[in-house]
Amino acid sequence: MRRPCKVAAALLCLAVLLLLYLLAGSAAPPPAPSAAAPRRPPRLGRSPPRRSPAGGGSASARKPGEQQHPKEPSALQCMHLAVVACGDRLEETLIMLKSAVLFSNRRLCFHIFAEDSLKPEFEKKLKEWPSSYTKKFESNFYPITFSVGNAQEWKKLFKPCAAQRLFLPVILKDVDSLLYVDTDVLFLRPIDDLWHLLREFNSTQLAAMAPEHEIPKIGWYSRFARHPYYGTTGLNSGVMLMNLTRIRSAQFKNSLIPGGLTWEEMLYPLYQKYKNYITWGDQDLLNIIFYFNPECLYVFPCQWNYRPDHCMYGSNCRGAEQDGVSILHGNRGVYHDDKQPTFKALYEVIRDFPFEDNLFQSLYYPLQSKFLDTVHTLCGRIPQVFLKQIEKTMKKVYENRVIVYLGANHRY
Repeated sequence: MRRPCKVAAALLCLAVLLLLYLLAGSAAPPPAPSAAAPRRPPRLGRSPPRRSPAGGGSASARKPGEQQHPKEPSALQCMHLAVVACGDRLEETLIMLKSAVLFSNRRLCFHIFAEDSLKPEFEKKLKEWPSSYTKKFESNFYPITFSVGNAQEWKKLFKPCAAQRLFLPVILKDVDSLLYVDTDVLFLRPIDDLWHLLREFNSTQLAAMAPEHEIPKIGWYSRFARHPYYGTTGLNSGVMLMNLTRIRSAQFKNSLIPGGLTWEEMLYPLYQKYKNYITWGDQDLLNIIFYFNPECLYVFPCQWNYRPDHCMYGSNCRGAEQDGVSILHGNRGVYHDDKQPTFKALYEVIRDFPFEDNLFQSLYYPLQSKFLDTVHTLCGRIPQVFLKQIEKTMKKVYENRVIVYLGANHRY
């Protein structure tokens, strides 16, 4: 009888400690590595040599035994996150970066492409964050530049500066793998979980995106596109995971010449050929590229790029219904109007969350309260879809805190 009593006592002790931790209102992030970040971002995401084929797997073909398998990335290495911000996108971008830092475990390297007028404000705002969070990331700033073609044409394509993402493999030559996101994205779980998908790439895959829609009959591309597009519903490029090393070394099939072209060689001629037929700018060009090179794409499920289209006509993202939304993509400007109040509620709660407050008290509970006012919409009728991952993530944070606390006390 003594052993069950001891187990019950230990469980009771854990419950009391967790309750005390919640009441204390502390939401400090998990301990970050104390070592300084390396000057040059380490190269991540390279697939093992056995997955490095001719046709885009690695910078050059490898012979058996020529190179050792890369070691597992350590906790000190960066997950590289890129974003492009122009015009009035400063606040949106900062809230996106905030959500990334709040929930991620490994260190982050931000690559922020912005107009010159925005850089000082970005630097100022990021320095205002608590040191317990600023030590979790490093930030790098870049001007808006286009290596080929007419810069003014590229800058005006779809939205200001959106085409910059097409040039990331050319500009970030020392970065092996990268996650690009639009400014209107919010992370509801650690970026680490999406970063792990790089290991799932097969020997020909060099980028990953989610479908534009789940149902062809109500999808935009399947109804209106006047150019080639990937699959049956096209791709949404608001969340794009890339192995830049493979992209830089690949020869891409195309509709321009019989042979292959490199990424940089292909961009401007492709734009010139289709510019009178594309509506969504750089996203349409990416659809055309992967239409001709489908073997190069890894398709991840809709919960990694969850948009109003997934619920405003009725719930149609099964992955989110089962596992919850992982990344929220508030396109259509829904963070700033009242058309989709569920999306707006998430944006405002993360925006207003004080960094070092208790996550449950100052983020999760206010979110639940706001959701009560959204039940008149189809998206608002499925709150569990939006809350499941964020609740799971917060529980992990507190479980880790209790384990660390108990371990420290056990030594004494």
